[in-house]
Amino acid sequence: MTLDRSVLLFAGLMIFLSVALTLWVSPLFYWFTLFIGANLAQSAITGFCPAALVFKAFGVKSGCAFK
Repeated sequence: MTLDRSVLLFAGLMIFLSVALTLWVSPLFYWFTLFIGANLAQSAITGFCPAALVFKAFGVKSGCAFK
């Protein structure tokens, strides 16, 4: 799995987790969902993604978007 796909999978799982936490734990977890959305928008605009740096440190091979 490339770095790009790993980041997209991680973001999708975090969105599912944040929605589940919002529904079953506390409505305040919607801030977590907003943070994830803001991070996705920021990484699309700037090309910088903190999760990509972490995955790269673990040795995930580079893709097209995050190098």
